[in-house]
Amino acid sequence: MDAAMSNSKTNSRAVGLDLSLGVIRWLTGHENLHYGLWDGLEVTAENLGRAQKAYTDLLFDQLPEGSLRILDIGGGAGETAARLLALGHSVEIVIPSEQLAERCRANAPGATVHECRFEDFTGEGPYDLCLFSESFQYIALDYGLKRCLDLLVPGGQVLLADCFRTGDERTADGKRATGGGHKIERFRDELEGLPYTLLHEADITERVAPSIDLEQAFYNVLGSGFSMVQANFSARKPKTHWLLDRIARLVVNKKRRASLHLRFMEQARSSEVFCRNNRYLMIALRAP
Repeated sequence: MDAAMSNSKTNSRAVGLDLSLGVIRWLTGHENLHYGLWDGLEVTAENLGRAQKAYTDLLFDQLPEGSLRILDIGGGAGETAARLLALGHSVEIVIPSEQLAERCRANAPGATVHECRFEDFTGEGPYDLCLFSESFQYIALDYGLKRCLDLLVPGGQVLLADCFRTGDERTADGKRATGGGHKIERFRDELEGLPYTLLHEADITERVAPSIDLEQAFYNVLGSGFSMVQANFSARKPKTHWLLDRIARLVVNKKRRASLHLRFMEQARSSEVFCRNNRYLMIALRAP
């Protein structure tokens, strides 16, 4: 990949991230990027903030007692760190994204932010807790838990909440279906070879899966709105519309157009597909 393509991809991701944060902030007043826990809640945009708070509450139920020194690995926009700080804990965040690092500094000014990949993190701790909240899937499976053993105090803990793949279903455009993460069998094998004690494991797949339906509904609203605008413009300015459509086809290849259509106009991403292909686990481990 040449530099121009790489920069374009990076800029596209940055724009997408800024847009996601803006939408979440507008809906909830916060910048939580994680799933929600939908126990007893109607799956609506209005309830997203409540569902995300319920998820964090469940996560925090697994925190060890006392004042902790915590390494928040892949700390999102810093909202979780801010809540941990408010509870009296000391928090350091490892985050590779420049945009998210900026939001971490703004949302959790009491935390120390390390702007790097976890694989490049040179800190030594020791920490009482290493936290992975929907970040474990982005770290090499044979590295993450092993590295934590070097960072934790004796008897320190890892708290991990993330999605794992159980299947390999594909969408119409050939992409992996909703959800991601490491293959659960490989994760189990990796964990079995490490000297951790399993303190807690909960499968909350069905409880978080409605987040997928809400996300897809949002994209469908955008797609429907764009289609109406396009149809109206085509009726009023058919020649201009024809020209712009041809330009768009030159700039965006057929595969990418199909992917966008699937994302914005179809319902390939759903809680049902998510539950067929993934397990969402919340796990607490204790180091020797």
